[in-house]
Amino acid sequence: MADLGIESVLVAGRGPAACAVVAACSRLEVKAVAVHSEADRSARHVRLADDAVLLGPAPAAESYLAVDRIVEAARRSGVAAVLPVPPALAGNARLAGAVVAAGLTWVGPPAAVLERLGGDGVEPASERGFLAWVTESGLRYTTSVSRDRAAGIARVSWTPDEPVELPPAAERLPEVGWRGLVTVGIAPDGALAEVAAGFSLDMAVLERAHGVDAVELALRSASGRRGATDVSPGRAARKAVAVQLRSTLPPGEAGRVTGRLPEPGRLPALSPDVDLVAVSGYDPGDRLDGWYDALLATVSASAPDTATAARAAAGVLAGLPHTGVPHDAAEIRPVLDRLAAGTRAPAR
Repeated sequence: MADLGIESVLVAGRGPAACAVVAACSRLEVKAVAVHSEADRSARHVRLADDAVLLGPAPAAESYLAVDRIVEAARRSGVAAVLPVPPALAGNARLAGAVVAAGLTWVGPPAAVLERLGGDGVEPASERGFLAWVTESGLRYTTSVSRDRAAGIARVSWTPDEPVELPPAAERLPEVGWRGLVTVGIAPDGALAEVAAGFSLDMAVLERAHGVDAVELALRSASGRRGATDVSPGRAARKAVAVQLRSTLPPGEAGRVTGRLPEPGRLPALSPDVDLVAVSGYDPGDRLDGWYDALLATVSASAPDTATAARAAAGVLAGLPHTGVPHDAAEIRPVLDRLAAGTRAPAR
């Protein structure tokens, strides 16, 4: 196991993305401490973690997004670093500054860089963009991405047949001091749109395409050790598809998951050329709270071509049993079918 120089982290986030980060920390032998609200005391990301700290009441502004409470939780837990998961936290310059002021390591770009690039991050939803790991020596594992959207939220992301041309400003990210993971949206005129730190839901595209672990890359960037970003080049890039499965319950309405969502972890595939991974935020019996994002699970696949990756992801959704809460798999399947047929999925 590689020595990353960071032995423990507070994982700031919830849902499937936080579950994926906690699981990665376990693989990397890094202690993961979860945070949670009063509504999430028994949430899946809490059960997976080595330890957990209560932040506050159910509203996100009083718990998951409360800077002072996150920093205090990190102090109480005795961790060495704070690893923010969603772009809303990873792009928060005030949180980054407060973590460093508390004598802890911030796993992400410095506060001054976040301030310069717009402050709080958003989950990128532009029709096209790219992902990368930004090191002092430049962009690595640069991965073009296209997105199909519904109601302004990306629900399927994939590597396009033709690489996206990077805006000139993107190449300057290392120069301005950005370090770690980045997800970028590109506007129709070719300029930068969203610039997000953290583990955007597209990050699985980069992981599947290059066969790397995004959590390991983020921790390597944050460790500050000489040679920390010296990693093997990995395998040649492949085509990848990532799907976000969401509940369609009305906003604010709670539910309960009674059936099994996609089995977390690497899934058996029909072909050895396919790498298929699912991440679930809930187990049977878990409550889906009305306060939070309706994301239930993610499914990502890589293959020699986009069509094969899309078919693999579609097969997972086709096998879903009754989950107890309504979800948008029926709306996602046609997007994957178009990709499987070699037709570009239209953005919405």
